[in-house]
Amino acid sequence: MATATSALETAKKPFYRILYIQVLIAIVIGGFLGWLYPAVASSPWIGALGTGFVKLVKMVVTPIIFCTVVSGIAHIKDSRQVGRIGFKTLVYFEVVSTVALIIGLVVGNVVQPGAGFSGTVPDATLVANFVKQAEHQSAVGFVLNIIPDSVVGAFVKNDVLQVILFSILFGFGLQLAGERGRLARDFVDSAARAIYGIIAIVMKAAPVASFGAMAFTIGKFGPQVISNLFGMLMTFYLSVAFFVFVVLGIIAYWAGFSIFKFITYIKDELLITLGTGSSESVLPQLMDKLENLGCSKSVVGLVVPAGYSFNNDGGNIYQTLATVFVAQFMGFDLTWTQQLGIVLVAMLTSKGTAGVAGAGFITLAATLSVFDPKLVPGMAVLLGIDKFMSECRAVTNIVGNGVAAVVVARWEGEMDDKKLNAKLNQMPPVELGASFEPNRS
Repeated sequence: MATATSALETAKKPFYRILYIQVLIAIVIGGFLGWLYPAVASSPWIGALGTGFVKLVKMVVTPIIFCTVVSGIAHIKDSRQVGRIGFKTLVYFEVVSTVALIIGLVVGNVVQPGAGFSGTVPDATLVANFVKQAEHQSAVGFVLNIIPDSVVGAFVKNDVLQVILFSILFGFGLQLAGERGRLARDFVDSAARAIYGIIAIVMKAAPVASFGAMAFTIGKFGPQVISNLFGMLMTFYLSVAFFVFVVLGIIAYWAGFSIFKFITYIKDELLITLGTGSSESVLPQLMDKLENLGCSKSVVGLVVPAGYSFNNDGGNIYQTLATVFVAQFMGFDLTWTQQLGIVLVAMLTSKGTAGVAGAGFITLAATLSVFDPKLVPGMAVLLGIDKFMSECRAVTNIVGNGVAAVVVARWEGEMDDKKLNAKLNQMPPVELGASFEPNRS
């Protein structure tokens, strides 16, 4: 009865008190401020509004991942289910990520956004820092980095993969402990509720953060940067739209739901990501909404955090499209054999830079360095619009990881079609953390 009353009260909210409306208005106002008063908008204090919000959410991301994964595994009776979920998740990620890479490559060849581009040859020193960071990334180093030097260090560094590894081991430890681990399991479940409460408080600042981030971005780079590279920007946006609405749309249809209804369901998270430029800022809310749809905590806890490292769909489209753009801009005529090599190289480099700040641009530097170092200076021409591309990459990744969780949950036979579509059709208000109940499957 209380839940129904709460839903009714939320439904009667004035439109200006609805979060996604507030965020959308804040993004528009921030954009106009950056355009009309760039000196004011580019102030460090304006930029700090968005940065501070992202830091506040990142502060509790790893604890939420820990609680979700541990609770999901500790309450599973069949430990083999975790390995099965992990295997299915990685297979799905690899297939969809490869499709994303191919889309970027094909679009780059058909549209040819870099052909006849009138920009000047960029200064290689502009991207020297990204190249230097890319040199330190390798497949072996990436695998070894998953193992933390210490448990505390994994949480201090906010390293998602290290936290996932420890959480899986801790969850199995509680599972083996049986009744003796009951107190620890109850503590983890209770701690998750408290952390979700923190997030609910922080999320009230999302409109302010979106305003600050958008104003600072437009004020610093200016609309002229967008106009200079408008062709490349639009090519990337249309490629992403094709991937989301066609590729993910087909996958969603197979899984029994509409991609359009799913996007509407997570519109708050998408707008916050668009405003702040960070997909990590909405990870807890996304996980909670997926559980509300019927995905188990074990699936959500493994698929979504891992997807931030292994299922970078938006980043993969960007990798191949940007590589073709740079080659066209620099006057390199790529054969199809060479372009196939780009896909193979990008499949490796996209994993090697997972979790690194500015990973999209660093991965591009790694791809170009491995493929042909002479192309590296050309990536500097994309620096001005990378911020606008990174926001689009982040939004795409959220949709991709959300769809992945539902697909894997269906693959596991735990999705109820009626419940799933009822939630998507009605879209009742979701109280953050309300779905965090012990999974006793």
